Amino acid sequence: MASTAAGKQRIPKVAKVKNKAPAEVQITAEQLLREAKERELELLPPPPKQKITDAEELNDYKLKKRKGFEDNIRKNRTVISNWIKYAQWEESLKEVQRARSIYERALDVDHRNITLWLKYAEMEMKNRQVNHARNIWDRAITILPRVNQFWYKYTYMEEMLGNIAGCRQVFERWMEWEPEEQAWHSYINFELRYKEVDKSRSIYENFVMVHPEVKNWIKYAHFEEKHGYIARARKVFERAIEFFGEEHISESLSVAFARFEEKQKEFERVRVIYKYALDRIPKQQAQELFKNYTVFEKRFGDRRGIEDVIVSKRRFQYEEEVKASPHNYDAWFDYLRLVESDTDADTVREVYERAIANIPPIQEKRHWRRYIYLWINYALYEELEVKDPERTRQVYQACLELIPHKKFTFAKIWLLYGQFEIRQKNLQNARRGLGTAIGKCPKNKLFKGYIELELQLREFDRCRKLYEKYLEFSPENCTTWIKFAELEAILGDTDRARAIFELAIGQPRLDMPEVLWKSYIDFEIEQEEYDNTRGLYKRLLQRTQHVKVWISYGQFELSIDSDDRIQRCRQIYEEANKSMQSCEEKEERLMLLESWRDFEDEFGSFANKERVQKLLPEKVKKRRKITAEDGSDAGWEEYYDYIFPEDAANQPNLKLLAMAKIWKKQQQHEDEEEQEEEEEEEGQQVPQGKEAQESPEPKEQGPAAQREQPENEYDDRDDDEESSSSSDSESDGGDRQDDKTEQTKADTENH
Repeated sequence: MASTAAGKQRIPKVAKVKNKAPAEVQITAEQLLREAKERELELLPPPPKQKITDAEELNDYKLKKRKGFEDNIRKNRTVISNWIKYAQWEESLKEVQRARSIYERALDVDHRNITLWLKYAEMEMKNRQVNHARNIWDRAITILPRVNQFWYKYTYMEEMLGNIAGCRQVFERWMEWEPEEQAWHSYINFELRYKEVDKSRSIYENFVMVHPEVKNWIKYAHFEEKHGYIARARKVFERAIEFFGEEHISESLSVAFARFEEKQKEFERVRVIYKYALDRIPKQQAQELFKNYTVFEKRFGDRRGIEDVIVSKRRFQYEEEVKASPHNYDAWFDYLRLVESDTDADTVREVYERAIANIPPIQEKRHWRRYIYLWINYALYEELEVKDPERTRQVYQACLELIPHKKFTFAKIWLLYGQFEIRQKNLQNARRGLGTAIGKCPKNKLFKGYIELELQLREFDRCRKLYEKYLEFSPENCTTWIKFAELEAILGDTDRARAIFELAIGQPRLDMPEVLWKSYIDFEIEQEEYDNTRGLYKRLLQRTQHVKVWISYGQFELSIDSDDRIQRCRQIYEEANKSMQSCEEKEERLMLLESWRDFEDEFGSFANKERVQKLLPEKVKKRRKITAEDGSDAGWEEYYDYIFPEDAANQPNLKLLAMAKIWKKQQQHEDEEEQEEEEEEEGQQVPQGKEAQESPEPKEQGPAAQREQPENEYDDRDDDEESSSSSDSESDGGDRQDDKTEQTKADTENH
């Protein structure tokens, strides 16, 4: 029985699935996440609150907090935020004197910090220490007179306290520094609030001298006109014309002067001003001036009916044009511009209705681009000119119903409609319209506009949902992933931002993966998560071996403030060099070695510099054939190639060529040495015999002897005879000389 039981193995029973059809209710990952969020399974309870019951415990608490603040300051003395937190904590305990002492200590550390001065002065103002606040503002504007914020707050404080004379004195001190234009306007508005027109006029006089621009002169004249000083305003315009002169006369100044005189019914003066300006301003720069002059002559010319005739004639021309070509939308634009400037609202609406009735016959977006602007102009006219919001809403809705959204859409219309509803303070309709747009015809521009709207409204949860929808629609858009992660980082949720980046780099298709990886790496560096950053670089290098990634990795390691940063950086360069030895792009490999060389020049030793220098390639000029598009030979072209030492050692042809060059140099060197030895031996021997004396060829002599020879070495014999005799004598003399040389060597050996 035992053997039988041991021989048989029990087979576990497997449950048979009878119904293999999918369940009716499917559970998705999104549903699981939502249920976990609703049940709040991962929330931690808040820490217990500390209650202080007696004075001794309070003193201990204060001592502990002060010690912590002082330790932080001692560690990071230049971090001003630690000083400000310390002072604000003392201020919250009503220890104003202590807070003041802390601020003074902080100013000793960094007296040019603007935020520190502002916080200090605000503390004094909160505690109604007016004289202390004045003292601080005086010190601030003395030390940093170019910081306009100090002056603004100082003058505002004095005005709120009712110290008008003191405020005026501060403004006068400010104006001595000749600040920006807004500061002068603030001073002028201050004087106007207290009905000091004469003082405002004197300020304007100084203002136009310090900032002599056309717009400032025009503001000065409008100031005089607004307060009823017509003669003074005219004089200001005349002074401005004289100030700029005929060479620098401005078109806008002339137009403003003419409009001023037109308001005063001085039509002859207006005509003279226009003619004076047109005679001196170049025609290409005087388009607006000529247009205003034409409008003026039409309105106030000798013949009142001129304008009606011209407008009627142009209207007739436009009518003929739009009848001949009703789909010529440019003609409709010109016609509508004419009727908007001259007729009533009902006539303009009638022309708009006629224009928008000409729907493009083909449902292609390129045919609708010009047409859609008719609707946009119609809606803007109703909103801005007629100021009828209900009719504007009807125009937008009619336009959106007309567009075939299944084939194409215009994000501009949806966004303009949403912005219009927001201007009407109807946020619900704006969200409904943009939500409908995303549901019907999602586009990148629509998502961006909607997200920007919710960001302005600080609805961050809605922004998250919109980003999720956006990424479902376009998961390959790297910019969207980056913006989503940046939003979470701004909100302080770094884990969520990191998770978004991880999802992004895990996508199978991305339009700009290098930008996404760079953003992720920069995010981790900003969070000072250097281990995560190294992991990202390693993961990126598994996907690509681009040289810029290696260089960036090395620069990152070098930027970390650690003891082994140089060794880490050098190790990365070595790994990069090994991995790129098989790279076909030699320029990238050269770029890596040059970066490594620059690094070693700055941080490395002499041995390391020599080592990297030996790795640099040799630049060689080569030739290759060029093939034309039709397959024929187009000649040869020269190009530069790089030969690396490792490649030269691995290729036998290159090694053989290098050895041949070395052998050739050695041969040349040996030949030169042999020739020098022969010359020395010939110089030591004395010429003997009749053959040596008869030889017409002189022996080699020193430079001085050669200079003593006569210039004419040849006689008047025939060239052929001379050449033959010299060659014979050379051969005979050479043989005899060789015999003598051998005999001399033998004697030397015997001796």
